[in-house]
Amino acid sequence: MVIDPVARSTDGESVRIAKDVLCARAGAKICLPQDSGEFARALARRGHRRPVVIGDDRALLRVVGLLHKERELAGVTISMVPVGAPAAVTLSRALGIPSDTVAAARAVLDGAERPMDLLTDDSDGIVLGGLRIPGGDAGALPGHGRHVPPAATPADAWDGRPGGAAVDGRRPWWEPAARTARSALSLLSSPTCGIGGRRGRVPTQRLRIEADGIMLADLDRPVRGVSVMPGGRTGADGLTRPGPGGGGFGTPAADADGLAEVVVHWPGSDRPVRAQARAVTVSGADFHYRADAVVGGPVRTRTWTVQPAAWRLTLPRA
Repeated sequence: MVIDPVARSTDGESVRIAKDVLCARAGAKICLPQDSGEFARALARRGHRRPVVIGDDRALLRVVGLLHKERELAGVTISMVPVGAPAAVTLSRALGIPSDTVAAARAVLDGAERPMDLLTDDSDGIVLGGLRIPGGDAGALPGHGRHVPPAATPADAWDGRPGGAAVDGRRPWWEPAARTARSALSLLSSPTCGIGGRRGRVPTQRLRIEADGIMLADLDRPVRGVSVMPGGRTGADGLTRPGPGGGGFGTPAADADGLAEVVVHWPGSDRPVRAQARAVTVSGADFHYRADAVVGGPVRTRTWTVQPAAWRLTLPRA
């Protein structure tokens, strides 16, 4: 059982509940790594024990990435209890892992192994849930379109919210002005709004997109965005659904046979182009992409290839 340090610091109560549920019915070796090096060593010393991750999406990606790097991913079944803010566990929920701590811990004990697809790229990177281009806008979460405010500044300690500081029970005189300035800065920096609350112009990129060698878009026509999901199915509303297997984004679909769903979005109201492919190549001027919870790039070309049933995840029984 590997407990991510971020989970311990953000929600120690959920970590304690997960430990109690798991240890009550199974023998467990508890590892409390403090950094990525200790995390890797704990995973390497697991022996024949099944790794159980308690943490957020980045902890899951770290475990899968380390096992992939050591070429041991296919022979290991991974279990997870998501602990973190809702925005930090969107991938695990999409994969089919319960968001409730007790339910997730019980799924670790009583669940079933499910083979999952993933994407690998030509730099040996991996993608579990999906990737989106452009990915350089850290304020927009993939699939949500929400603006994430910038990191807290020293003035945030005095903003009057729960947990804020005070001197002798009184707030500093500059608190209202600081709050107003932060609100104005948030509105001005929002990627979707302009002056007066109107939506700003959506940025476009000129990219060449090929799916199994078939051209979906070329440099002569700008695109608004690209999404690639391993084993997923994208509905008419633009939301990606789990495959027919019922597991999640990475579940191999019976009618897809290890294919990825590729969607190219155009500016304006033009209907997107959809395709299924085993390999997707994107090239053009320097571009960023968001793979699960990680932003990559800039690169000028990148190829992602579907690896069917490349890893196994413990999920609740149907």
